[in-house]
Amino acid sequence: MRLKNKTILITGAGSGIGKAASILFAKEGGHIIINDLLSESGNETLNEIKEFGGRASFIKADVTKAVEVERMVSDALSIDGKIDILFNNAGISCVGALHETSEESWDKVTNVNIKGVFLPSKFVLPHMMKRKDGVIINMSSCIAEIGLSQRAAYSATKGAILALSKSMQVDYAPYNIRVNAILPGTILTPFVENYLKNSYENAEDALNNIKKRQLSGDLGRPEDVAKAALFLASDESKFMMGSPLYIDGGVTFGKMA
Repeated sequence: MRLKNKTILITGAGSGIGKAASILFAKEGGHIIINDLLSESGNETLNEIKEFGGRASFIKADVTKAVEVERMVSDALSIDGKIDILFNNAGISCVGALHETSEESWDKVTNVNIKGVFLPSKFVLPHMMKRKDGVIINMSSCIAEIGLSQRAAYSATKGAILALSKSMQVDYAPYNIRVNAILPGTILTPFVENYLKNSYENAEDALNNIKKRQLSGDLGRPEDVAKAALFLASDESKFMMGSPLYIDGGVTFGKMA
């Protein structure tokens, strides 16, 4: 019960890593404030948590819109009177080299991935500063550290999130707020599965090629990242500040001979 009596707001919690983290955090005693843009997905996570007796609430909001995020944080605070942990998980991707990326795609990815960290943090931080306590986890990616073809917009945003996390830590350390970033490798989420099915003639061959990037020879699962997020959310990581945590199967610092 590493998160007993903790209230955790998780964005993009309707599927993938966000859903896995919500379920794991609830099993560890936390009250989960599930955020998602889609009511159906958010309520699915909510119902799964309630099935095993966990505590959870669902708040629909678009993390790119200040009015909705401010309302979401206000509603979350009205439930328990606090937010102990913020997990900025919501994110999207697009495929293409820089010259192939449309302005619309660029704006959409940067809006969700960067503004979707900025706005929830902006409205949660004053509360944490007042309490002089809090944990923020930002979802970056190992792509912030390596080059990967056809990911111009996505890599730009994930690099920005890593830099932002370090800057935030300097500003909010005096308030006993810890800020760290998770840098996953390729994780077999519903988004990745759909991408493989829709972008390649043979999805199985494409999956096998992607597996070769990792020293592990396989893709990670949402639960792998959820466990790393649990470590950052708990007191077990109390001496980690402004740090990147790699959950990437060895892709960042390793290379097959």
